[in-house]
Amino acid sequence: MKLIVGLGNPGKEYIDTRHNIGFDILDNYLTGIKWSENKYGLFYKNKDIIFLKPITYMNLSGIAVKYFVDYYKIDLKNILIIHDDLDLNLADYRLKKESSSGGHNGVQSIIENLQSNNFLRLKIGISHSQQTAAASYVLSKLSREEKKCISDNLNTFNNIITDFINNKSAQELMNKYN
Repeated sequence: MKLIVGLGNPGKEYIDTRHNIGFDILDNYLTGIKWSENKYGLFYKNKDIIFLKPITYMNLSGIAVKYFVDYYKIDLKNILIIHDDLDLNLADYRLKKESSSGGHNGVQSIIENLQSNNFLRLKIGISHSQQTAAASYVLSKLSREEKKCISDNLNTFNNIITDFINNKSAQELMNKYN
């Protein structure tokens, strides 16, 4: 069983914000599907793959991830977390495994709840405006130009997800895409 998690916040006020890039990537990958919902998230199960958009809000994402990991007995090596990253230039990306949260509260919540950082992450750059506090910046809307820049990499993000589903190891994925 594999778990692919896109991080974000639920609610209309968070649509198109930088912090919701994980939700956006899953929505693009799964265009047209009908999401199921439980108290932890919106999810789509297809055979032995679960796609998850936690609705616990970003800072409590780990609660939702832990629920799905425990319920479906998912090995940590079969988890891919997709999230925004302030330290990467807009639309740049990095695959990482066994690294710190880098100050990302959603990732920190996952690390704390799983008691491990032994999972794969797809970090997508949102840059950082030094004139705006980080908390305000991540919750601000992407401009049309920023959305276009990110959409230019959607095929790559989709290929990463597909390769992950097709049992490429974390090391193989990092070698191929980083």
